[in-house]
Amino acid sequence: MPEGSLLFNPAPYHVISYGALLGTQFFHTFINSIISFKVLARPQFAVLQRAVFPAYFGIQTAAPIVLALTYPGGVLPQGISGVLHPTNRWGVLVPLTTAFVTGLTNLVYFLPETNKVTAQRRHQETKESKESQGKAQQSKEMKALNKKFGKLHGYSSLFNLMTLVCTVAYGVHLSARIQ
Repeated sequence: MPEGSLLFNPAPYHVISYGALLGTQFFHTFINSIISFKVLARPQFAVLQRAVFPAYFGIQTAAPIVLALTYPGGVLPQGISGVLHPTNRWGVLVPLTTAFVTGLTNLVYFLPETNKVTAQRRHQETKESKESQGKAQQSKEMKALNKKFGKLHGYSSLFNLMTLVCTVAYGVHLSARIQ
């Protein structure tokens, strides 16, 4: 290992960034969201998710960039050059790029669109004086909004899962380098 301060070595920043990304994804996807959904009323749950999602999707978007910039090359070049090295195509480049793209898509497309539909549903609820998820007969407008929300939410969840799977796949590659 080369002499010098760890302060200027990208490896610790890389491992910490990876741990933060995986931990954030695991906690939000499998613990925070599920518990929040179970214990909060729908309006409060929606407010919480609207407040959390920009930061969450921001982390999913920024962390793969940080991981690429701090890639500890070892025998390969460090940073972006190492990520782009042909031997790292499937274990590094594809998972990090996919995680970045899916996180960015959630941040800049699915989040604003879902928030827009949620606002339209609240407006329609007020107009109809009933909840969108209630047992009462729903109007055609509310059914259409619920269907649109379900589709957006489903794709967003799929992209979130893809980001998590890519993060784990990259972690497997990273762990194979530990000696």
